Amino acid sequence: MGNAAPPRKAPEQPWRTEGTPDEAPQPSGGRRTRGRWWGLLVTAVIVFLIAYAGLNYFGEGDEPTISYTEFSRQVDDGNVATVYSKGDAIQGRLKDARDNPDGDGRYTEFKTQRPAFADDDLWQQLSGQRVTVTAEPVVKERGLLSNLLISLIPIVLLVAVWIFFVRRAGAGLGGAGGMLGRRGPPQPVELRPGRQRTTFADVAGIDEVKGELDDVVDFLAHPDAYRRMGAKMPRGVLLAGSPGTGKTLLARAVAGEAGVPFFSASASEFIEMIVGVGASRVRELFAEARKVAPSIIFIDEIDTIGRVRGGGASVGGHDEREQTLNQILTEMDGFSGTEGVIVIAATNRADILDPALTRPGRFDRVVNVSPPDRGGREAILGIHTRDIPLAPDVDLAQVARVTPGMTGADLANLANEAALLAVRRKQDQVTRSDLSEALEKVQLGAERTLVMPEEDRRRTAYHESGHALLGMLQPGADPVRKITIVPRGRALGVTMSTPEVERYAHSEEYLRGRIIGALGGMAAEQVVYGVVTTGAESDLEQVTAIARGMVGRWGMSERVGRLSALPSDAQQAYGLAAAPQTLDVIDSEMRRIVEECYEEACRKLHDHRGQLDALALALLEDETLEEADAYRIAGIVRLTKENDG
Repeated sequence: MGNAAPPRKAPEQPWRTEGTPDEAPQPSGGRRTRGRWWGLLVTAVIVFLIAYAGLNYFGEGDEPTISYTEFSRQVDDGNVATVYSKGDAIQGRLKDARDNPDGDGRYTEFKTQRPAFADDDLWQQLSGQRVTVTAEPVVKERGLLSNLLISLIPIVLLVAVWIFFVRRAGAGLGGAGGMLGRRGPPQPVELRPGRQRTTFADVAGIDEVKGELDDVVDFLAHPDAYRRMGAKMPRGVLLAGSPGTGKTLLARAVAGEAGVPFFSASASEFIEMIVGVGASRVRELFAEARKVAPSIIFIDEIDTIGRVRGGGASVGGHDEREQTLNQILTEMDGFSGTEGVIVIAATNRADILDPALTRPGRFDRVVNVSPPDRGGREAILGIHTRDIPLAPDVDLAQVARVTPGMTGADLANLANEAALLAVRRKQDQVTRSDLSEALEKVQLGAERTLVMPEEDRRRTAYHESGHALLGMLQPGADPVRKITIVPRGRALGVTMSTPEVERYAHSEEYLRGRIIGALGGMAAEQVVYGVVTTGAESDLEQVTAIARGMVGRWGMSERVGRLSALPSDAQQAYGLAAAPQTLDVIDSEMRRIVEECYEEACRKLHDHRGQLDALALALLEDETLEEADAYRIAGIVRLTKENDG
């Protein structure tokens, strides 16, 4: 889409922007500074290498090296004019040039080495031939300037490297007044029209939430009207909801609807190993937002740094999180109410946030973003299929009915999976079967090519038929949508049941019906084969969770009473837990409820054995039964909405 946030411009700016100028002025210590220091470092290395090579090799002659035998021969011939000696090293010049027996060309100047075992009268020969002998060193010692240069070059290099890293650290820590450096004041920027922005037209299914944010949009668009009335907008809006419900999309839509710049970042991007970096980045972000006010700052997953602060000393990452959180609170307190900068944050865990964040004057408006209802899911599917050609048999209302609990992200993934499936099948349009198969893939996993023995296949057919038949027979149960014995994910077969209408409160009878339906597979294997297999593992996990909630949380047991005996995670964090005697009673009541439901499941399957066999045979033949075919084969009249709700 054209409204995606552009990439960040520098690694020390962890936020992304929309609606701001495409080119912002480079802060000091930025890329240009880094390039200059890299060039300085490379230049220093090159200079060091040149100086080292020159000092080591400068002054050394290019005289050929001759053997001591050749040197003795020239002495005997009286052809040596001058000799320089240092120890056993000899260097000199001939009177007349001679051919070098050890190499090419002729030579006049030479150097050689006198062997330690040589026992000759070299000095007498040289003196007798009036050869000038000098005991000067062959290679002169380096002077004071040379030694000073070689000593200083490594120090200069170390200083240059140290300054380079300090400047880099100062760029990350400096900010508006950091630890290792200070930047200049933010330069004003000119607002330019951006690309296509996200608006409320791109958001569906959460109309009640959009209504709560309409006044934020109106304030950003018409701030003068609110100032004249003396009204102040909330300084922060906290969007709380489960993952995929559209919190980030809502924040971008608010900014796009009002036409104001949008700064977005994840809370974890402010955290670094060095304490103080996060607070500095928060200051920079708020300073940038104030330059182009009115604007919106969006902080995603704020629970990363906004958890309840504990007492006592803390070090490391914990201390860095607290400093970052304190800086956010300080910046929000610094708002005058007329700056036009609104902070929107998103979290999946609003219950663990620090109370200082949610008090009036900070995030004083908490908006709960829930999964969409059936009408909302249909609207969301309409948005996500705008660019997907749909076949005439596609009914988005029907898809919305069979997808309860799915969020906007889930529905977007469903539409995309259906489009991918249509492409693989080389179709021009997405059909109803594409959406149905995509739903199965999203909810149950990809289809597996598993070859099962006939006996296991027959047992799986009875297992799924038991689930489906009890779901059809149980009053108030969720309608059976599809039965299949095609292996998907970890399951060898699946029975899909979804409610006809949205349920927000469940009765004890409904929950018992769900337990009976979940135990239908195990009961069918017991009725038909007289044995129990491991295929009911996931069913038993579901049954255990429902029974535990009925007894320990929802007061549906006379022995436990009308109380929440099993505390939530937040209560357990404060040390609240049930007594051992209460846990024993809960365990006993859970067993009683499950046993009663299992006996009823076995009894119903005994009484309707013919319908169970019919469903199993149809599954063995067709492998998959849709809703209408399943009810027809079982000979059961489809429940109406009134009876179903």
